[in-house]
Amino acid sequence: MLMSRLATAALLTCLLAVQAVWAVEATPLKTHEVLANGATRQISVDGVVEAVRDTTLSAQVQGAIVSLQVKVGDTVKAGQELVRLDARAASQSAAASVAQVDAARASMQVASKEFERQKQLFQKQYISQAALDRAKAQLQATQAQVQALQAQAGAATTQSGFYVLKAPYAGVISEVPVALGDMAMPGRPLVRLYDPTALRVTAMVPQMAATALFGNQNLQAEIPGLTTSHIPVQPGQIQLLPTVDAATHTVQLRVAMPPDLKGATPGMFARLWLPAAALAAGELRIQIPASAVVRRAEMTGVYVLDAQGRPLLRQVRLGRRSGEQVEVLSGLRPGDKVATDPQAAAKVR
Repeated sequence: MLMSRLATAALLTCLLAVQAVWAVEATPLKTHEVLANGATRQISVDGVVEAVRDTTLSAQVQGAIVSLQVKVGDTVKAGQELVRLDARAASQSAAASVAQVDAARASMQVASKEFERQKQLFQKQYISQAALDRAKAQLQATQAQVQALQAQAGAATTQSGFYVLKAPYAGVISEVPVALGDMAMPGRPLVRLYDPTALRVTAMVPQMAATALFGNQNLQAEIPGLTTSHIPVQPGQIQLLPTVDAATHTVQLRVAMPPDLKGATPGMFARLWLPAAALAAGELRIQIPASAVVRRAEMTGVYVLDAQGRPLLRQVRLGRRSGEQVEVLSGLRPGDKVATDPQAAAKVR
């Protein structure tokens, strides 16, 4: 009786094992089809968000900061006062220049009247031509002095305007590297601001892809973290710089962002999605899921399904990895189907 029970238990164990093997073999393998030269794919290049108008306001004159109206993050209007320097000395100099102009004008009026009298006396032949010439020269000298002092007064007034820094356009304050009471020197940065309605994404693309980008409607931009995942780009928003980097053989690509884009700030990470057709033949890539790769000692391979649907291990040479995708440099052809679960593929006989 005991032997019969043991035999029955062994038979049941064998049947369960066979059923498990059948279940594994019956489960269809998850596969990934290798696309022909990356067709219908988009190639991403990393970029950065930049402000088209990014201005650093610096001091043109020397003076202590007596008023600081903004802080980092403030939104300002065009013409709004940002920083004021101590301009008391400049104001006094401008007032002195205006007073000198008034004195010169008074002298010019006296010289003008004197010339008119001398001209009447000359007509009556009471004075010589030399006396008339001296009176005329005196009038011309006072007129020239008035013009010189007016220019000097204008320069003093203009210089007094250098003590007040105003926003050149509506924007957002990004840096304020000074504090109230600091001494401003000529050339020292005081405030930096940018225009949030004029942003762009800048990236470096292979030189072979530069000419194919013009007129392409499939270019998209992405700024991770924003609610808008992919932003379509029109051909008029694309700008390629006319120079190529000699070290990397890449061209700088600039893509203008919509003016109503919310949440984007300069310095944010961004991606530009280029159509695979924009890349040259030597740049086309084959990518597969990284989970399909098998590594055994020094061998790297993937399970490729043959004509009968059986997975066979094939050695491949990999390139760089991008997220969940890895580039295959050799070993796969367009149309091949690779198993995305190598462990399940290894159990299929």
